[in-house]
Order: sequence, then structure tokens, then C-alpha cells
Amino acid sequence: MTTDPDRVATARALLKHLGVTAADLTDSNRPAVPTVAEYLPTVVAAASPATRRTYGSSWRRMAAAYGDRRIDAVRASDIEALMRQAAASARPRRNSRHGRHAGEHLIAAARAFYNRAIADGYLTIVDSPADKVPKPRRLPNTRRALTPDELSDINAAARSGGKDMVLDALLLRLHTETGCRRGGALALCLTDLDTDHALIRLREKGGTQRWQPITPMLASRLNDHARARGAVLPTDALLRYRSGQPATYRRYDLLWARIGRQLPWVAVQGISIHWLRHTTLTWVERHFGYAVARAYAGHTDSSGPATTTYIKADLHAVAAALAALTGQPHPLAVAESEQRFPAQDAEDGSGGIPRWNPPLDGS
Repeated sequence: MTTDPDRVATARALLKHLGVTAADLTDSNRPAVPTVAEYLPTVVAAASPATRRTYGSSWRRMAAAYGDRRIDAVRASDIEALMRQAAASARPRRNSRHGRHAGEHLIAAARAFYNRAIADGYLTIVDSPADKVPKPRRLPNTRRALTPDELSDINAAARSGGKDMVLDALLLRLHTETGCRRGGALALCLTDLDTDHALIRLREKGGTQRWQPITPMLASRLNDHARARGAVLPTDALLRYRSGQPATYRRYDLLWARIGRQLPWVAVQGISIHWLRHTTLTWVERHFGYAVARAYAGHTDSSGPATTTYIKADLHAVAAALAALTGQPHPLAVAESEQRFPAQDAEDGSGGIPRWNPPLDGS
């Protein structure tokens, strides 16, 4: 039977006049559609802490702009307009890209919002306005591996002042040895430190967990630091302020702001703790190959060539890479490599990582 276009147009006009969609007529079991403001608490409650931290501001922006609209009444053009607004009003930062990241986060947050609505049965996948708006193309990352001299200067600047040189030195050494992310470092508890095997358990984004080798020296320093600053229970934070309170993201901001005042090139290039991850993983990849670097980084994604299914490195290979990187033996390293960090001729046997002797004043 052939559909009459004129009748279809008339039916659509009538449905629009009545405020009814075709989906309302065909799916009587679909729940009543809430407004953006009504549905947002459900989205927030179902999100992980990291997701709430990343998308929270964008979700609040959506609620402020379209809070009184039903979630199926927001159009793709509305989401795109909000993206432009977010990009234009983004706060300038050291690594600013003219608001591109803010716009990208807005689209990602809107997609997460509507994915939850689809999962709850309010919409279908074709109804999501956020998926009809392309994300801004991500520009190439400006981060790079630091040179040995740059790394040495940064460590020297960190030890030259500040209110808590012990904590600052521990942070830089921890991130240089492990290449971990900030979230992984701040989540460390006493129970995550194995001093006998010189390991820490890192819990990072995506809910991943892994045991990461560290030098016995760092393991001992971390244990002393935590105990001296009041850590007693297994769940007590490992990295702590002088007051005994757990360290926060703010410590990183203060640290790099202070280093940037002493080393202007650090501030100009927007160098942050994540550059140490680039530095360590670049060295590991150059000297031990992609498989070991991937394990060292804690990457578990399955995307990429099928070969990644087979080229896996174990904990002992990562420990061997750490031993070569630092010039210090590790109890789990199967064999010591003759490779060293770029400044092989360091007289202190550190393999090129700057000499580390932070004060341990028990404070």
C-alpha cells in the first residue's frame, strides 16, 4: 500500500499541534519524559566520582539553559549553541586551546546525559540531540618528554623552597618512577604499599588497578612519610600534608606554580605533572619496546592493531625497566639491563634521574 505524502504531512501537523510525537502513540509503556532539571539528579547519582568531576560543570550549564524543557524537547542546535557558549567563556589556562577543550567536554557531557536517558527508556538512540552534534576536532597534544637537564632543573627548583619540600620531592619522584596519573597517586593508601616487594597498587581512571614497581628506596620513604604524618589504618592516605590531612589536587597546582616562578620556561610551556608520564614512558618505549611501555603505563584498552593481544609484558619486565631507568636493583626484576636514563654518566648511579635526597624531618 502506497503512503499518501499529503496525508502524512497533515498527520504530522496535527500531532505537532497536539504536542504529541509518533513515539508517544506507538510506545505506551514509555515513562513520562522529565525535564532536564528533573532528570539531572538521576544522571549525577548514577555517575562515578571521576565522571561527576569531569562533567559536573557542563551538566549544570545544561540545567541552567534548558532546565525547564523536557529532555526530548532539546534540539541538536541547542546543544551546539551551548557548546559555542562554553568555548567562548572558557577560563584561560596555561594549556588553553581557545576553549576547544571546554566545547569538547560539553558535548561529551551532553552525550553522557542522553545515554543515561536512553538506558532508562525515555528516548531511543536516534532521539539523542547530543549525538547529532560533532565534537570539536582534538588538536595534537603539545606535551613531550622532558630532557634530562630539564628534569634535573625541575627537581632542583622543587627542593629549593616551598612549605613542604618533603611532599613535593615525593610527588616528583613517584611520578617519575611510575609515570602514574595524579588520581592514581592521590588514591594511594597504606594498604596499597608493599615494601617487601617494592610495589604500589595504582587505581586509576576507568576503574583499572595494577601493581606498579617502585624502587625500594621510594617504598621506604613513602612508608616513613605516611607513618610520620599520622597514617595508621590500612585505608589512610599515603601522601599527606604536614597537618596530617590527605594531599589533594591543589598540591600539584601550588607546586607547579612555584616551579614556574623559578623556571619561567616551565610556566611558558605549561608543564605539569603529566609531562613526567610522557618522559618516563617515552624512555621505556625507546629502550624496552612498546609492550613494556604499554604495561608500564597501565594501558588496558583493546583498540589498535590485533598484535597488541599478543605482545604483553608482565610485572617482572616492568620491574626490569624500572631498574634500568633508576640504576637501582628491584627484587622483581628478572635481569638487570645495561640501559640507563639518558644521562648515563651520572656519577651517583641514578641512571640520569636527578639525585634525590629530600629531608625527612618527621613532620
